[in-house]
Amino acid sequence: MSTLTRRLIPATAVAGVMVLMTTGCLQGESADAGSGSDAAGSGSWSTDTLKIDWATYNPLSLVVRDQGLIEDALGDDVTVEWVQSAGSNKANELLRSGSVDVGSTAGSAALLARANGSPIKVIDIYSQPEWSAIVVGPDSDIASLDDLEGATIAATKGTDPYFFLLQALEEAGLTLDDVEVQNVQHADGRALLDSGSVDAWSGLDPIMAAAEVESGDELVYRNVDFNTYGFLNASESFITDHADVAQVVVDAYEEARAWALEHPEETAELLAEAASIDIEVATTVIEERSNLDVSGVPGDDQLAVLEKIAPVIVDSGDVQGGQESVDEALDTIIHDEFAAEAAG
Repeated sequence: MSTLTRRLIPATAVAGVMVLMTTGCLQGESADAGSGSDAAGSGSWSTDTLKIDWATYNPLSLVVRDQGLIEDALGDDVTVEWVQSAGSNKANELLRSGSVDVGSTAGSAALLARANGSPIKVIDIYSQPEWSAIVVGPDSDIASLDDLEGATIAATKGTDPYFFLLQALEEAGLTLDDVEVQNVQHADGRALLDSGSVDAWSGLDPIMAAAEVESGDELVYRNVDFNTYGFLNASESFITDHADVAQVVVDAYEEARAWALEHPEETAELLAEAASIDIEVATTVIEERSNLDVSGVPGDDQLAVLEKIAPVIVDSGDVQGGQESVDEALDTIIHDEFAAEAAG
């Protein structure tokens, strides 16, 4: 099914409207709750609605949506509602409000959300991207991190580009007190940079790649180690109550990963269409900055990155419970069973 014909439901229209039903509790008790195929064979699923996001920073979501992989697996008994996430912070808002059951974020954003009490866990890894960098205009006097002192910088709090900025400042011996951060959404950050309203922008692909090509903007500082993985997250209630459908979602993601790796050009075309960007830009994002060839099973690799970013998150002052809350989140954020089943 084409992305042009797939029905998209804005988040504002979803929240408070959909009612989850547990129709399989009686007639489907004998079905294996962890197996989508077994549940389908019994003629019922644990819910009649799945609310899931898609995002231009999550290429696999575009493949899953375009090919109707989840719809094909669930059949007519489950309505799949697709909601666009404009950034990790928005995906976290959708997850917290129940407007989606499954949402795409950066690892750092997922850790921040869980540390602040959002009951989410990562169920699949969709990429290991280099999607953040410090961006300046083509005529900027900023040539290095040291030049950021006193600068006005656009960034989206609660997302990987924001935590990229914090790490970059630390690398230069600077702090948030040495700059002025304007907290705006990613696309607005680019607009502010292009209009000259800010000196720099902590950017996110594919918007960042488009800014390079269309505006001549420059990535003045890159560091792949400052980027965290792409996390596919689900609410704990969804994981517990609808494991059969959660397994279908992760299975679809792993099918999409295999297809995307075999078809990078077609994946770039999907991104170009979804993000309304040139195919040249989309190709750069897919082939140069989106490592999709990683294990979907969340585990030690992701925790190692999160443990590195944890002190930055604590020092930012954005965690209500401080280090204790972050440590608790690190201990509980992984749910690897669905991905392990899909990989097996």
